[in-house]
Amino acid sequence: MTEPTGQMLIAGTPVSGSGEKIRAIDPSTGSELEPPFGHGDATDVERACTAAAEAFGPYRRMPITERARFLERIADNIERVGDALVERAHAESGLPVARLTGERGRTTGQLRMFATLLRAGDHDIPRIDPALPDRTPPRPDIRQRQVPLGPVAVFGASNFPLAFSVAGGDTASALAAGCPVVVKGHDAHPGTSELVGRAIAGAVADLGLPAGTFSLLFGDGPDLGIRLVTDPRIQAVGFTGSRTGGLALVAAAQSRPRPIPVYAEMSSTNPVFLLPGALAERGSRIATGFAGSLTLGAGQFCTNPGIVVAVDGPELRSFLDTAADAVAEREAGTMLTPGIARAYAEGVSRLAEHPAVQVLAQGPETDLPVAGRPALVVTDAEAFIGDESLQQEVFGSCSVVVRCRDAAQLREVAESLEGQLTVTVHAAGDDHAEAAELLDVLELKAGRILFDGWPTGVEVGHAMVHGGPHPSTSDSRMTSVGTPAVERFQRPVAYQDVPAALLPSSLADHNPDGLLRRIDGEPGRH
Repeated sequence: MTEPTGQMLIAGTPVSGSGEKIRAIDPSTGSELEPPFGHGDATDVERACTAAAEAFGPYRRMPITERARFLERIADNIERVGDALVERAHAESGLPVARLTGERGRTTGQLRMFATLLRAGDHDIPRIDPALPDRTPPRPDIRQRQVPLGPVAVFGASNFPLAFSVAGGDTASALAAGCPVVVKGHDAHPGTSELVGRAIAGAVADLGLPAGTFSLLFGDGPDLGIRLVTDPRIQAVGFTGSRTGGLALVAAAQSRPRPIPVYAEMSSTNPVFLLPGALAERGSRIATGFAGSLTLGAGQFCTNPGIVVAVDGPELRSFLDTAADAVAEREAGTMLTPGIARAYAEGVSRLAEHPAVQVLAQGPETDLPVAGRPALVVTDAEAFIGDESLQQEVFGSCSVVVRCRDAAQLREVAESLEGQLTVTVHAAGDDHAEAAELLDVLELKAGRILFDGWPTGVEVGHAMVHGGPHPSTSDSRMTSVGTPAVERFQRPVAYQDVPAALLPSSLADHNPDGLLRRIDGEPGRH
């Protein structure tokens, strides 16, 4: 079946929500899409969380190779949905088919990446400190491994209907860690969510896993979402979305009798620092690249460059002329939902009305029903440092250029920044001394620092960090992209003087699983 039916999935069983009926909207036309989806209620949350709790024990004790096979089967099932999945995602989001095809590949690729991680045993590097009975005082035998936290609630994102949604990085890494998942699908793309949810539920059934390993719910965030986060069986939360929504979930999770971690990716303006040598050497090329990164995906990536910082002078003014011309020529992009388009227009208007802001360029007027015109504005460093509203994210193709009088003030701007997902520096050879001083500040402000590139596009791999200090995320120690994402849903347990017959196999003396381990701190497969 490749058409959505308008149903949730609770432990593999299709369920029609009894609450408010919602329909996805095709943002390219403004028309509603069939079928309607009913929001779930407290009973649905109870059923899903009960099933997840019942599944946790059997699922976490499965052989690692079986867990890896499960992730691969999900990837296979998603691919078997075929073009219908991309077509539905296109209809619900307005995102280009080519972009969504690539996003599907990223989704299945990261599922298989976590499967490879599991087979290599690299999700958990056990540590063994053998007993030293002759030492004074004697050292006991201490062994450590990672165990999964328990059922995880995942909230799908609006701007990535595949890679950050039902089978996205949060779900993939939680399942890899050994945690059942209850997903709250995003109302902007319920049909896409159901199709992917059925692919996951099908993999659960194919391999005979506990039915509660996966569930998919729809519902209002302040109601069903908060119920999900505060259910005592949920032990962690993955979220990608607005700062308001993320902080509400953090507050709810912390108000529980037993608080739980919320890994929320929330907002980022991704500042770009243009150093003088780079502007003089290749300012026009930088301006063209900037306009492309700013308007990519109608500015609806979490990494579009929303702030540009540079020392004022002829080179910056030349950059602004080229960038303004490029932005003025860019057509308005279709935005994901009417609500996002309204919020973007309000954000641009707020900046345009600010007494310390000058509008340099806006894209052409448009008749598209759900769209955002690119915008470029400029202000000075004093105003930017003195008014926090100028740092607020405007989710879409809008960027604020901050003019500084000298390098010292440029560093002051860097010091004033909120936490970010990314910071970019464009530097020539003559700029390296200044760049070194800047780096000392920027590494405390962002999770990823780029040189001479653009922040849009997040490589899925082993070294990537997609996270950063508050308010870009709720926990700057973690990443939501790449293999380290699995660490969010595990915790360490030490086993002291446990009899050999009772030790988990990963901690057994002769390493029957052939894992990379640390014995007395020394790595090896011994």
